[in-house]
Amino acid sequence: MTVHTLNPDTADARSVDPSALVARTTSRPSLGETRVQTLSMAWRALKKMRRKPEQFFDVLIQPLLFTAMFAFIFGGAISGSVSEYLPVLIPGILAQTALTVCMATGVQMREDMDKGVFDRFKSLPIARIAPLAGPMIADLIRYGVASVLTVVTGLLIGYRPGGGVLGCVGGVALTVIAGWSLAWIFTWLGTKARSAQSVQGISMMIMFPLTFLSNAFVPAETLPGWLEAFVKVNPVSHVVSAVRDLCNDGAVTAEVGWAVIGCAAVVAVFAPLAVRSYSRKM
Repeated sequence: MTVHTLNPDTADARSVDPSALVARTTSRPSLGETRVQTLSMAWRALKKMRRKPEQFFDVLIQPLLFTAMFAFIFGGAISGSVSEYLPVLIPGILAQTALTVCMATGVQMREDMDKGVFDRFKSLPIARIAPLAGPMIADLIRYGVASVLTVVTGLLIGYRPGGGVLGCVGGVALTVIAGWSLAWIFTWLGTKARSAQSVQGISMMIMFPLTFLSNAFVPAETLPGWLEAFVKVNPVSHVVSAVRDLCNDGAVTAEVGWAVIGCAAVVAVFAPLAVRSYSRKM
Protein backbone atom coordinates (compact mmCIF):
# COMPACT_ATOMS: atom_id res chain seq x y z
CA MET A 1 0.00 0.00 0.00
CA THR A 2 1.29 3.46 -0.89
CA VAL A 3 0.21 6.92 0.12
CA HIS A 4 -0.06 9.60 -2.55
CA THR A 5 1.02 13.11 -1.64
CA LEU A 6 0.88 16.22 -3.73
CA ASN A 7 4.09 18.04 -4.48
CA PRO A 8 3.32 21.77 -4.07
CA ASP A 9 6.01 22.69 -6.61
CA THR A 10 5.14 20.37 -9.46
CA ALA A 11 1.53 19.49 -8.52
CA ASP A 12 2.32 15.87 -9.46
CA ALA A 13 1.33 12.89 -7.38
CA ARG A 14 4.04 10.54 -6.25
CA SER A 15 4.17 7.45 -4.10
CA VAL A 16 5.54 7.54 -0.57
CA ASP A 17 6.27 4.47 1.50
CA PRO A 18 4.47 4.74 4.89
CA SER A 19 7.36 2.93 6.62
CA ALA A 20 9.66 5.75 5.56
CA LEU A 21 7.32 8.26 7.16
CA VAL A 22 7.22 6.25 10.39
CA ALA A 23 10.99 5.95 10.42
CA ARG A 24 11.30 9.68 9.91
CA THR A 25 9.00 10.54 12.83
CA THR A 26 10.43 7.94 15.23
CA SER A 27 14.12 8.56 14.55
CA ARG A 28 16.10 10.33 17.22
CA PRO A 29 16.77 14.03 16.67
CA SER A 30 20.32 14.93 15.75
CA LEU A 31 22.55 16.97 18.04
CA GLY A 32 21.81 20.12 16.05
CA GLU A 33 18.07 19.51 16.15
CA THR A 34 18.24 18.87 19.89
CA ARG A 35 20.02 22.19 20.38
CA VAL A 36 17.39 24.08 18.36
CA GLN A 37 14.53 22.35 20.17
CA THR A 38 16.06 23.07 23.57
CA LEU A 39 16.49 26.75 22.72
CA SER A 40 12.87 26.85 21.54
CA MET A 41 11.76 25.49 24.91
CA ALA A 42 13.99 28.06 26.62
CA TRP A 43 12.30 30.82 24.63
CA ARG A 44 8.91 29.47 25.69
CA ALA A 45 10.01 29.59 29.33
CA LEU A 46 11.25 33.18 28.93
CA LYS A 47 7.89 34.23 27.50
CA LYS A 48 6.21 32.54 30.46
CA MET A 49 8.41 34.54 32.84
CA ARG A 50 7.43 37.75 31.09
CA ARG A 51 3.76 36.95 31.50
CA LYS A 52 4.23 35.88 35.13
CA PRO A 53 6.65 38.39 36.68
CA GLU A 54 5.89 36.99 40.14
CA GLN A 55 8.40 34.26 39.30
CA PHE A 56 11.10 36.87 39.95
CA PHE A 57 9.90 37.75 43.46
CA ASP A 58 12.22 35.24 45.11
CA VAL A 59 15.27 36.38 43.15
CA LEU A 60 14.51 40.07 43.75
CA ILE A 61 13.51 40.08 47.41
CA GLN A 62 15.40 37.18 48.97
CA PRO A 63 18.96 38.43 48.25
CA LEU A 64 18.13 41.87 49.65
CA LEU A 65 16.37 40.53 52.74
CA PHE A 66 18.74 37.71 53.66
CA THR A 67 21.94 39.66 53.04
CA ALA A 68 20.91 42.63 55.16
CA MET A 69 19.24 40.55 57.88
CA PHE A 70 22.05 38.04 58.34
CA ALA A 71 24.74 40.72 58.22
CA PHE A 72 23.28 42.94 60.93
CA ILE A 73 21.97 40.14 63.16
CA PHE A 74 24.95 37.75 63.12
CA GLY A 75 27.83 40.02 62.08
CA GLY A 76 28.74 41.23 65.56
CA ALA A 77 28.25 37.87 67.23
CA ILE A 78 30.28 35.81 64.75
CA SER A 79 33.00 38.13 63.45
CA GLY A 80 32.87 41.11 65.80
CA SER A 81 31.46 43.55 63.25
CA VAL A 82 29.36 43.65 60.11
CA SER A 83 32.29 44.64 57.88
CA GLU A 84 34.39 41.71 59.12
CA TYR A 85 31.50 39.29 58.61
CA LEU A 86 30.63 40.29 55.04
CA PRO A 87 33.54 38.40 53.37
CA VAL A 88 32.22 35.28 55.10
CA LEU A 89 28.54 36.00 54.52
CA ILE A 90 28.27 37.14 50.89
CA PRO A 91 29.62 33.92 49.31
CA GLY A 92 27.36 31.95 51.66
CA ILE A 93 24.31 33.97 50.65
CA LEU A 94 25.24 33.43 47.00
CA ALA A 95 25.20 29.66 47.48
CA GLN A 96 21.99 29.74 49.52
CA THR A 97 20.23 31.93 46.95
CA ALA A 98 21.27 29.70 44.06
CA LEU A 99 20.03 26.62 45.91
CA THR A 100 16.71 28.27 46.78
CA VAL A 101 16.13 29.57 43.26
CA CYS A 102 16.97 26.28 41.54
CA MET A 103 14.56 24.50 43.89
CA ALA A 104 11.71 26.31 42.14
CA THR A 105 12.65 24.63 38.84
CA GLY A 106 11.29 21.25 39.93
CA VAL A 107 8.18 22.78 41.45
CA GLN A 108 7.29 24.71 38.31
CA MET A 109 7.94 21.71 36.09
CA ARG A 110 5.67 19.52 38.23
CA GLU A 111 2.96 22.18 37.99
CA ASP A 112 3.22 22.12 34.18
CA MET A 113 3.00 18.34 34.17
CA ASP A 114 -0.06 18.41 36.43
CA LYS A 115 -1.75 20.93 34.14
CA GLY A 116 -1.18 18.72 31.10
CA VAL A 117 1.31 21.02 29.41
CA PHE A 118 3.80 18.21 28.91
CA ASP A 119 1.11 16.00 27.37
CA ARG A 120 1.26 18.21 24.31
CA PHE A 121 4.89 17.29 23.85
CA LYS A 122 4.05 13.59 23.47
CA SER A 123 3.21 13.81 19.80
CA LEU A 124 6.05 16.17 18.92
CA PRO A 125 9.15 14.61 17.32
CA ILE A 126 11.50 16.40 19.71
CA ALA A 127 14.33 15.28 21.94
CA ARG A 128 13.14 14.16 25.34
CA ILE A 129 15.72 16.36 27.05
CA ALA A 130 14.45 19.55 25.35
CA PRO A 131 11.39 20.18 27.59
CA LEU A 132 13.62 19.72 30.65
CA ALA A 133 16.78 21.54 29.61
CA GLY A 134 14.97 24.43 27.90
CA PRO A 135 13.39 25.93 31.05
CA MET A 136 16.63 25.37 32.93
CA ILE A 137 18.51 27.46 30.37
CA ALA A 138 15.94 30.22 30.84
CA ASP A 139 16.42 29.96 34.60
CA LEU A 140 20.06 30.99 34.15
CA ILE A 141 18.71 34.54 34.01
CA ARG A 142 17.10 34.09 37.42
CA TYR A 143 20.34 32.72 38.91
CA GLY A 144 22.29 35.62 37.46
CA VAL A 145 19.87 38.26 38.73
CA ALA A 146 19.83 36.77 42.23
CA SER A 147 23.63 36.53 42.37
CA VAL A 148 24.24 40.07 41.12
CA LEU A 149 21.70 41.52 43.56
CA THR A 150 23.39 39.69 46.43
CA VAL A 151 26.79 41.18 45.56
CA VAL A 152 25.32 44.65 45.02
CA THR A 153 23.54 44.50 48.38
CA GLY A 154 26.79 43.49 50.04
CA LEU A 155 28.62 46.39 48.40
CA LEU A 156 25.98 48.84 49.64
CA ILE A 157 26.40 47.75 53.27
CA GLY A 158 30.19 47.72 53.20
CA TYR A 159 31.47 44.58 51.44
CA ARG A 160 34.79 45.22 49.68
CA PRO A 161 35.85 42.08 47.77
CA GLY A 162 39.60 41.61 47.55
CA GLY A 163 39.28 39.79 44.26
CA GLY A 164 38.03 42.90 42.51
CA VAL A 165 35.66 42.93 39.57
CA LEU A 166 37.11 39.81 37.93
CA GLY A 167 36.94 37.88 41.18
CA CYS A 168 33.29 38.83 41.70
CA VAL A 169 32.45 37.93 38.10
CA GLY A 170 34.10 34.55 38.62
CA GLY A 171 32.22 34.01 41.88
CA VAL A 172 28.89 34.89 40.28
CA ALA A 173 29.64 32.63 37.30
CA LEU A 174 30.48 29.72 39.59
CA THR A 175 27.27 30.36 41.55
CA VAL A 176 25.22 30.25 38.35
CA ILE A 177 26.93 27.01 37.28
CA ALA A 178 26.29 25.46 40.70
CA GLY A 179 22.64 26.53 40.64
CA TRP A 180 22.12 25.12 37.15
CA SER A 181 23.72 21.79 38.05
CA LEU A 182 21.78 21.44 41.32
CA ALA A 183 18.56 22.24 39.44
CA TRP A 184 18.86 18.83 37.75
CA ILE A 185 18.32 17.20 41.15
CA PHE A 186 15.07 19.10 41.66
CA THR A 187 14.05 18.47 38.05
CA TRP A 188 14.43 14.75 38.68
CA LEU A 189 12.35 15.13 41.85
CA GLY A 190 9.73 16.94 39.79
CA THR A 191 9.39 13.92 37.50
CA LYS A 192 9.16 11.48 40.42
CA ALA A 193 6.88 13.29 42.88
CA ARG A 194 3.11 13.20 42.59
CA SER A 195 2.38 16.91 43.08
CA ALA A 196 4.05 20.30 43.14
CA GLN A 197 3.45 20.53 46.89
CA SER A 198 5.35 17.31 47.51
CA VAL A 199 8.23 18.53 45.33
CA GLN A 200 8.41 21.72 47.38
CA GLY A 201 8.30 19.83 50.67
CA ILE A 202 11.04 17.38 49.66
CA SER A 203 13.15 20.19 48.22
CA MET A 204 12.95 22.16 51.46
CA MET A 205 14.13 19.11 53.42
CA ILE A 206 17.13 18.94 51.08
CA MET A 207 17.86 22.66 50.96
CA PHE A 208 17.94 23.46 54.67
CA PRO A 209 20.47 20.80 55.76
CA LEU A 210 22.72 21.47 52.78
CA THR A 211 22.65 25.23 53.36
CA PHE A 212 22.71 25.64 57.12
CA LEU A 213 24.88 22.58 57.86
CA SER A 214 27.69 24.07 55.79
CA ASN A 215 30.34 26.76 56.16
CA ALA A 216 28.07 29.31 54.47
CA PHE A 217 27.43 31.37 57.61
CA VAL A 218 29.93 30.22 60.23
CA PRO A 219 33.51 28.86 60.08
CA ALA A 220 33.52 25.07 60.14
CA GLU A 221 36.21 24.94 62.84
CA THR A 222 33.86 26.58 65.37
CA LEU A 223 31.41 23.67 65.19
CA PRO A 224 31.39 20.41 67.20
CA GLY A 225 33.64 17.70 65.81
CA TRP A 226 30.90 15.47 64.42
CA LEU A 227 29.18 18.42 62.75
CA GLU A 228 32.45 19.78 61.41
CA ALA A 229 33.08 16.43 59.72
CA PHE A 230 29.74 16.64 57.92
CA VAL A 231 30.30 20.27 56.95
CA LYS A 232 33.62 19.40 55.33
CA VAL A 233 32.02 16.80 53.03
CA ASN A 234 28.95 18.90 52.30
CA PRO A 235 29.11 19.85 48.57
CA VAL A 236 27.67 23.29 49.34
CA SER A 237 30.68 23.96 51.58
CA HIS A 238 33.02 23.37 48.64
CA VAL A 239 31.03 25.76 46.47
CA VAL A 240 31.04 28.40 49.21
CA SER A 241 34.80 28.02 49.76
CA ALA A 242 35.41 28.28 46.02
CA VAL A 243 33.29 31.44 45.74
CA ARG A 244 35.16 32.95 48.71
CA ASP A 245 38.50 32.26 47.07
CA LEU A 246 37.33 33.97 43.88
CA CYS A 247 35.55 36.97 45.42
CA ASN A 248 37.79 37.66 48.40
CA ASP A 249 41.19 36.74 46.95
CA GLY A 250 40.70 36.56 43.19
CA ALA A 251 42.42 33.16 43.28
CA VAL A 252 41.55 30.06 41.27
CA THR A 253 42.31 27.44 43.90
CA ALA A 254 41.83 23.71 44.19
CA GLU A 255 38.44 24.37 45.79
CA VAL A 256 37.31 26.03 42.56
CA GLY A 257 38.38 22.97 40.59
CA TRP A 258 36.64 20.58 42.97
CA ALA A 259 33.48 22.69 42.84
CA VAL A 260 33.41 22.59 39.04
CA ILE A 261 34.07 18.84 39.03
CA GLY A 262 31.29 18.33 41.57
CA CYS A 263 28.85 20.33 39.45
CA ALA A 264 29.76 18.26 36.39
CA ALA A 265 29.26 15.05 38.37
CA VAL A 266 25.79 16.15 39.53
CA VAL A 267 24.75 16.89 35.94
CA ALA A 268 26.23 13.59 34.71
CA VAL A 269 24.20 11.64 37.27
CA PHE A 270 20.90 13.49 37.54
CA ALA A 271 20.39 14.73 33.96
CA PRO A 272 20.06 11.15 32.58
CA LEU A 273 17.91 10.17 35.56
CA ALA A 274 15.59 13.12 34.96
CA VAL A 275 15.30 12.40 31.22
CA ARG A 276 14.65 8.69 31.85
CA SER A 277 12.01 9.40 34.48
CA TYR A 278 10.37 12.02 32.24
CA SER A 279 10.33 9.59 29.30
CA ARG A 280 8.61 6.96 31.41
CA LYS A 281 6.00 9.49 32.51
CA MET A 282 5.33 10.30 28.87
